[in-house]
Amino acid sequence: MTLRTNYFELAPKAIQILMSQEEYLAEQFRSSSTLTPVTWELVKLRVSMINQCAFCVDMHSKALLEHEETVERIMGLAAWRDMPFYSSTERVALEWSEHLTAAKPVDDAQYQTIVQHLGEHAVIDLTIAINAINSWNRVAKTFKPEVGSYKPG
Repeated sequence: MTLRTNYFELAPKAIQILMSQEEYLAEQFRSSSTLTPVTWELVKLRVSMINQCAFCVDMHSKALLEHEETVERIMGLAAWRDMPFYSSTERVALEWSEHLTAAKPVDDAQYQTIVQHLGEHAVIDLTIAINAINSWNRVAKTFKPEVGSYKPG
């Protein structure tokens, strides 16, 4: 396999913008009473599956295992609507993730439904998180870091 540009080394200021966003989101999800770090990782994994980002699927699967997630919940994301393993909040977050990742318009009824379920601040954080993982997926798919090279911790 041909090695591609090391974007962390050649564009550290640009990558720091993405990393700062991750730090903000980690803080928000740790302190949220609605959205948890596990929900955030489920969203990142599901979006990475949709975008077929192998590096990110590997990374977020490992992150979920670090959170002591079950293999059933991790594998079940591919068909989460038909699996009994997810809470109502996780289902709302996954639905929102798929909708935004597909770049579909958000109508008023959809917006009101998610705000009623999660609250305005959580909707903002979740929307930014979905944008962030879509961005990371595109970067990783372009520069193709080695799948399996991510080491948790």
